[in-house]
Amino acid sequence: MPQARGSDRPSRVSDKYPVASHQVAKKYHEPGSMDMNRDAEHTTNFPIGHKHGSTVVVRISSINSTSQMRSGILLCMRLRCSSWILRLTLAVLLAMALPPLTQAQVIKSGSPSCPGVALTFDLCPVRKGTGYDQALIDYLIEQKIPATFFMSGKWMARHEQQVQALLQVPFFEVGTHGEVHTHLPLHSSEEQKQEILGPVRLLKTKYSYKAILFRPPYGEFNDETVNVVRTLGLQFILWNVVSGDPDLTITASQIEDRLKRSVRKGSVIVMHANGKGKHTREVVQDLHEQLLLERNLTPMTISDLLTCKGKVAP
Repeated sequence: MPQARGSDRPSRVSDKYPVASHQVAKKYHEPGSMDMNRDAEHTTNFPIGHKHGSTVVVRISSINSTSQMRSGILLCMRLRCSSWILRLTLAVLLAMALPPLTQAQVIKSGSPSCPGVALTFDLCPVRKGTGYDQALIDYLIEQKIPATFFMSGKWMARHEQQVQALLQVPFFEVGTHGEVHTHLPLHSSEEQKQEILGPVRLLKTKYSYKAILFRPPYGEFNDETVNVVRTLGLQFILWNVVSGDPDLTITASQIEDRLKRSVRKGSVIVMHANGKGKHTREVVQDLHEQLLLERNLTPMTISDLLTCKGKVAP
């Protein structure tokens, strides 16, 4: 869950995952607060080439030493040039064959040709309140609106009944959101793996549900996070439209205006169903009854959005 201004921010590092002083997050990505839609992706910089010149020893005799020296220098330059060209060619071919890791693996939206949007809701642990927006869920079910929920392990441990209820809705989809909602880039690769695996295992063992979608807490990640998610066979899901619903300083109308400026074909909207969004239900109703209808957009799950490329049947 990306952090909003004015919202309670969970502790940075739990005792379960102490951070060693030598650990440095590589290529740290943070989409930003809920009211700022900064890009989370940056192109990985591949090496273009390295100059490792070969040293050629030229023996110079007393006879015609000047011409031999010139020949030796030319030979050396040619060998260095050939070596550099070869290395450069190999590096370029490698860069073309292997697309940038973070850009290729992190999903922020669906196809721009798909007339649909994904309504996604994070279920992060909360310090106060019930941690569940029952009115929002009831409206989604009543209107049969497809939605995707990203659950943290800590949230699931306290909401077993709600987890079971959400899994039984045929047009809902469930992904995971980390175990304790920590800042992943502050941890080692192995620690990130355990944090990501926690809720995946819980859904599988306790609810017989295989979760394949993952969203990092706060939208924060680094290259190690992407590597771990790929190794685990999960899909890395972010967003390209920020609702800002946990921000207590903005009104429902302000959220709706923001969505009107941002929502388009293939959009992935991030919201919250843990009670932190004061106006979330009202905003979703406005989306469903006005904005999406006006733009001929259909709400769908993340999985359906990612396979949608053309016209959606009414």
